[in-house]
Amino acid sequence: MVSQPMLAFIALLPIAVIAVFLVGLRWPARRVMPLALVSVAIPAFFIWKVPAALMAAQAVDGLVTAIGILYIVFGALVLLNTLKEDGALSVIRSSFTDISVDRRIQVIIILWLFGAFLEGAAGFGSTGAVIGPLFLGIGFPPMAAAMLCMIFQSASVSFGAVGTPILIGLSVGLGQGKLAEVAPNMPWPEYIHSLGAQVAAIHAVISVLVPLFMVALMTRYFGRERSFLPGLRAWKFALFGGVCLSVPYALTARWLGPEFPDVLGGMIGLIPVVFAAKKG
Repeated sequence: MVSQPMLAFIALLPIAVIAVFLVGLRWPARRVMPLALVSVAIPAFFIWKVPAALMAAQAVDGLVTAIGILYIVFGALVLLNTLKEDGALSVIRSSFTDISVDRRIQVIIILWLFGAFLEGAAGFGSTGAVIGPLFLGIGFPPMAAAMLCMIFQSASVSFGAVGTPILIGLSVGLGQGKLAEVAPNMPWPEYIHSLGAQVAAIHAVISVLVPLFMVALMTRYFGRERSFLPGLRAWKFALFGGVCLSVPYALTARWLGPEFPDVLGGMIGLIPVVFAAKKG
């Protein structure tokens, strides 16, 4: 009989394989992911006695899911390259730089607010696919662009792709209405709506600080002074940007549902933030 610690180790093996080969040794994903699949399949078959037919079905299901995600990201990349070829990206870039040349302000406007709109409209990595190259185009260091896009993946992600994580992910996770006992006093769609509002309320409080977190880390690792202080000096504008997204974001989730917090939060929040930036 396999001990509990050994079972825990075997269960973590696929994550360890990815961490060692993909992150540590920097092997390409096309080589690492099959290894990870094997590290899942062999223990599942021999230790947990999962039927081979069930594993094959799950593998096919994962492949179909991956194709669906790639299809969405492909659309975002097509949009990005279309914008590049017809010159629209240059117009967008110049419009943002005309608002302010201060990179702390650009991060808040371009990523925190405009990025939230993109995340709500498309999701599935499209924000990074569009904002990352846009940052590079206006002179951000590549690693800074990558870091900022990763930090951004916070409040907006829960309502990305017109609410997919809540409407599909959360609903499926709770049994798509089969576990009706968790919502005994309301219809299932209304219950999912209420959960989305609760998620938005939590994010809205915490995400007020995220823009300040982003600019402080940016100036610490990529600024001229290599210090947190230049980022922290922008605390008023950073908190203002956080509030301008969080308030319409939370109200939209509460009154309209989980489809539009990012879209409306980003669109509405951009107006006062851009106005304030232009006024200095």
